[in-house]
Amino acid sequence: MPKTVTTPWDPAEHLDTEEDMAAYLEAALEDGDPALVAAALGDIARAKGMTQVAREAGLGRESLYKALSPAGNPEFATIMKVVSALGLKLHATPAGVKSAV
Repeated sequence: MPKTVTTPWDPAEHLDTEEDMAAYLEAALEDGDPALVAAALGDIARAKGMTQVAREAGLGRESLYKALSPAGNPEFATIMKVVSALGLKLHATPAGVKSAV
């Protein structure tokens, strides 16, 4: 049986526009898993440049990597700073309503 060849896939390499980034974050928010939301924010931050995002959020680069890592547990204030630094907004809709994004 031939071996299956796989290649690594990095979502950050495919987040080219603000619309892509917003849709990616929206999908993570719809899933409802806090770890997935943090991971999505980390992917988006890497796509934009972690150093730049950390600077704009008023955080250290290393602490931002740690907060958005799979083992991280960022405070909500950190999430809000990162979302703002990414040029995105969080919004709420009633649970029974599908998002238009």
